[in-house]
Formats: sequence, C-alpha cells, structure tokens
Amino acid sequence: MNSKTDKKVYAIIVAAGTGKRMNSTVKKQYMEIASQPVLGLTLKAFEESKTDEIVVVTGADKIAYVREQIVEDYLFKKVTAICCGGKERCDSVCEGLKTLIRNHPDAIGSSYVLIHDGVRPLITPELIDRCIDSVKECGACVPAVPEKDTVKMINADGEIDYTLDRKKIYRIQTPQCFEIGLIKEAFEKYYAETGSAEEEAQDTAAITDDAMLVEKYTGHKVRIVEGDYRNIKITTPEDIKIAEFYLTGCN
Repeated sequence: MNSKTDKKVYAIIVAAGTGKRMNSTVKKQYMEIASQPVLGLTLKAFEESKTDEIVVVTGADKIAYVREQIVEDYLFKKVTAICCGGKERCDSVCEGLKTLIRNHPDAIGSSYVLIHDGVRPLITPELIDRCIDSVKECGACVPAVPEKDTVKMINADGEIDYTLDRKKIYRIQTPQCFEIGLIKEAFEKYYAETGSAEEEAQDTAAITDDAMLVEKYTGHKVRIVEGDYRNIKITTPEDIKIAEFYLTGCN
C-alpha cells in the first residue's frame, strides 16, 4: 500500500442542484460572479490545489455544457470525468463516487476524496490543501468556522426551550474529506438501510452532509479543520452580491 504522502487525492464537485431559492431561470452554479461562472471559480481553486483529479457531478442536460463551456474553455486539466447526478444531493455524491471508483478501482483503501459544493466558489487552494493534509492524518475531516451568533433551540410552538453553548457550535463547510473506502462503506450501509436511490420511500432529506453518513454508519470520528468565513454557499441572490464584494471590493 502507498504511504500517506503518495496516496492520490480526488475531488467530487457537486453541481447538480436546481437552486429553487435563487428564483432565476439560470441555475446558480452557472451564474456569473465578476464575469466568471460560479462553477468555474470553484474548479479553478481545485485546479490550483494539491488535488490530483476532479469529478464533476451535474444534471444530465448540462454535461456537454460543463465540458465545453467551462472545463474546456477554462483549460481545467484535472477534470477527468463529468457525470449525471441523482435525485438528492446525497444521491449525486454517490453517483460521483461510483464514477470515481469505476475509473480508479484501486483507489479504495489507497486514496482520499474531497466532496465539495460546486456553489462554494470562494474556496481557496490554501483551504483545500489544509483539508488534504488533515484527512491524510485522520481519515475524515471537514472545514468549519465557529458560530458568531447566539443559537437557541425552540419547541413546536416557536418558543425558546434553551440556549446552546456557542463555544461548541461550528458552521460546517465543504470540502468534506474522507478515505475513499470509508465514505464508500457509509454509502453502502445507508442505502442498505433506506433502500435504493430510486425508491420514493427513501428519506434522503435527513442527510444534510457527507460527514453525517460517516458518523452514523461507520462510527469514525470526523475532525474539524479551520475553515474560512468567506467560503460561503451561493443560495440566494444576496449571496451573489456578497461573493462579488469579496472577489472585487474587499482586500
């Protein structure tokens, strides 16, 4: 088996979402920030990082567009596969993982994967590399930033039950990073319990990030890596303005 230092690092960039909260006919991953597509900015950071190869997961109707208008136009050499996503984000990540393993069957047990939201375009190569260094040490890690606001739990009537200890609250970001064999095991156990991705009864809504799968289905501890408050997820029109400010108007 390869040593920790020479194991390959792959990235799965998930860009298959519909972006309903954006209220736009253009999906948020293809909107422009500072004259560049959101997905293009995301891929550029991974292209400049220590990541070896990239798999992009997108909608079936956008595979050719991503390949021709983003990957080829911006000369991204590390993108080696573009595949179709699934019904929910969780399913899309799984499809990306299947594509990665199909192309590199020897990666199981010998490599790492970084799973990142395609609509987090302000990710930096420095943060990506920090995550890579950490996952090679612990096998599972996620970037996160301390919560700045007071967070309260409420009851069904909208009344405050209690206040959480802010010192223990972190906002989780991506890329979420794992040994490939570990995240593969988590997905296999998850689908064995809930059914296939095609079944309507499947409760994918309960899974909000990849770390949850690893925590619940493998018991492996997930380490926190220092994140970046600028590593925002583009969800609403306001987020586009914030990202533009960070890119063009804030030093």
